[in-house]
Amino acid sequence: MNFYDQLKYDANGLIPAIIQEEKTGRVVMFAWMNRASLEQTIATGKTHFWSRSRQKFWMKGEESGNTQSVKSIALDCDADVLLIQVDQTGAACHEGYHSCFFRTLDAKSGQVQVTEAKLQDPGVIYRKK
Repeated sequence: MNFYDQLKYDANGLIPAIIQEEKTGRVVMFAWMNRASLEQTIATGKTHFWSRSRQKFWMKGEESGNTQSVKSIALDCDADVLLIQVDQTGAACHEGYHSCFFRTLDAKSGQVQVTEAKLQDPGVIYRKK
């Protein structure tokens, strides 16, 4: 059985992908992949995903230039989640932060706080639609 056939996709043909920076171990984003985006990721060494909201295939960094070079791809024990380690160039988050997980809950106050500095202004790096 080949790698793609071992994976357990959901009813929409998607599998969740956790994107982790190889050097630091930090999770920088989460996205969905279908078989075509996974095949393209493996073929090019750059991450490609399926956008559920836009119903569109996309490559990370196609507009911003903030790409991810794939270092390794692992699957969990149930074969229903991917862990992709990358070398992250620039901000991973479309809001300009290094990680999409830039907000943290303060357990004492119950408030959400921004816990990292913004690297880029999204209005500068993304095209106006």
